[in-house]
Amino acid sequence: MLTLAEIRAVPKVLLHDHLDGGLRPQTVLELAGETGYRDLPGDNVEELTRRLTEGAHRGHLEVYLDAFRHTVAVMQTPDALRRVAAECAEDLAADGVVYAEVRFAPELHTERGLSLDQVVEAVLEGFARGSANAVQQGRGIKVYALLTAMRTAARSLEIAELAVRHRDHGVVGFDIAGAEAGWPPSRHLDAFQYLKRENFHITIHAGEAFGLPSIWEAVQWCGTERLGHGVRIVDDIEITSEGAVRLGRLAAYIRDRRIPLEMCPTSNVQTGAARSIAEHPIRILRQLQFRVTVNTDNRLMSQVTLSSEFRRLAEEFGYGWSDVEWLTINAMKSAFASFDERLHLINTVIKPGFATARALSDAVVPASMLGPRHTG
Repeated sequence: MLTLAEIRAVPKVLLHDHLDGGLRPQTVLELAGETGYRDLPGDNVEELTRRLTEGAHRGHLEVYLDAFRHTVAVMQTPDALRRVAAECAEDLAADGVVYAEVRFAPELHTERGLSLDQVVEAVLEGFARGSANAVQQGRGIKVYALLTAMRTAARSLEIAELAVRHRDHGVVGFDIAGAEAGWPPSRHLDAFQYLKRENFHITIHAGEAFGLPSIWEAVQWCGTERLGHGVRIVDDIEITSEGAVRLGRLAAYIRDRRIPLEMCPTSNVQTGAARSIAEHPIRILRQLQFRVTVNTDNRLMSQVTLSSEFRRLAEEFGYGWSDVEWLTINAMKSAFASFDERLHLINTVIKPGFATARALSDAVVPASMLGPRHTG
């Protein structure tokens, strides 16, 4: 069984992580004091952590999202955004992540007068600062930004234009998020059409709190390259009592086209998208060779790291190094970085890192496997 320390040591890739869902609780407290925010649900790290994570145990996406009003509230100044972004890069690097795409919604950080461009610039500065700090600690990491528009608002085209404006400075893609039911991605077609004309990357939250129609629209109407979560694609897969598998037309299309699924197992259970880790669709989707990736979603609210997510899958499904490497390379292949950068990381960082991990594992042989000792 792979240990958490072993998994933390190998190079990993993260495609679905929310900046406002990964703050350090101590940072939330300190930023609240600095910015004068007085509505925190706790005045110490333990109480605040408990209150910010309690929604993760209610089994509903909207309840889960309620905690974000507190983290977003303290992320309204350039200094706060730079600090949160820098700490994000440092924390991911400390967990062994070598490449990350971290998403945030600029429109949520303008309550104190910042422009959308100022928000993006502050976050990108923070990512650069945190990455540099990580390198000094011996941990290399590259962090890019995904700009998210809220599907319940009407600023998606504006955010799409913002993303393209900063494409050469660290923004690699566009996303929409928020409540799915009643807010289909096709409401934002003007944004997606603009992004296609600009040859820019798209990922869409779909198939988490709503079913196959959300996934179908994201793929066929909006042209998404990846699916944020995509858990409900399993609704289009039939498994008979004899174990025979039949893919519906949408599931077959997703698999045939190698459309990546940004799955976040712990979060999916907490929001009710999956009943348990044991019953999470990631197992059957991995067996059926879908382009599955493993992600954190919200490290604070879900109390996870990417290493702990892999550890839970290893415990539940018996995953070993070959599984973790396969899922990691899936993620790197699916990243929005350039082909050259992806290939470089796979060949010079990821594969050598897993080869080293295997060698170390093979070198540690339990005494019980050695048999009786012979002398003379």
